Amino acid sequence: MSVSYYEKVAERMGPTTSNFFRLFMVPGMFHCGGGVGVSSFDAVTPLITWVEKGVAPDQIIGARVVDGKTVRTRPLCPYPQTAKYKGMGSIDDARNFVCRQP
Repeated sequence: MSVSYYEKVAERMGPTTSNFFRLFMVPGMFHCGGGVGVSSFDAVTPLITWVEKGVAPDQIIGARVVDGKTVRTRPLCPYPQTAKYKGMGSIDDARNFVCRQP
């Protein structure tokens, strides 16, 4: 439903929608936690930075934490972009991914 809502807003508001509204999906998190993907991330700090400094987030770094240790990080990208592996480096490190249009 989140994607549908975002697309309806974008359709109504036009190409400037991302200037005031961004949707960040969390692949593999399942419904509100758990799952095989990342499920730990700070969405508040990027939002505060956007509101107070006018700098919109291009990505939010998410982490998968197992037994208190971070075992994977990934960039969470503004919809409809997705994280794409650059082809080099660990697949468990967000630095080796880039947000791109599908």
